[in-house]
Amino acid sequence: MSKGLQIALGAFAIAALLGWYGYSQLGRDDLSFQYFQSLDEFHQNETAMVGRSARVHGYVALSSIERDVAGGRVRFSVQNAPPHAGGPVGDTLTVDYLSLETPDLFKDGAEVVVEGSLETRAGETVFVARNVMAKCPSKFQAQTAPADEASIEL
Repeated sequence: MSKGLQIALGAFAIAALLGWYGYSQLGRDDLSFQYFQSLDEFHQNETAMVGRSARVHGYVALSSIERDVAGGRVRFSVQNAPPHAGGPVGDTLTVDYLSLETPDLFKDGAEVVVEGSLETRAGETVFVARNVMAKCPSKFQAQTAPADEASIEL
């Protein structure tokens, strides 16, 4: 077999494997290539989202974290705006995370992305999370404006 034929067969095999992998990933509904939605976007399509996988971005509502050690779960609420901003809370999303192992940065007011699906349990609609990701708070602060020179006393 000539060298050119060997290279052509190798290139064809690699192309076929990459094509098969790409095709097999197209039909999957496991969030492989899905970005997160804001809580407002999620609420707009909430009825269509029941039973479908989703990623939702928001902030943990203040005093909403409930740890059920016996049941092995954490229940909390997510709101659209950061709680420290002082604005209205608005619509929240109740999240039931089926694990006690939360990220280190998970606390009241933390920015989170939850992965899971919306389900109806005992007449209540709850977002059942498979994964909770907490964002690291920014360490950079906005620079304060310089004081007015006229108001500075010497």
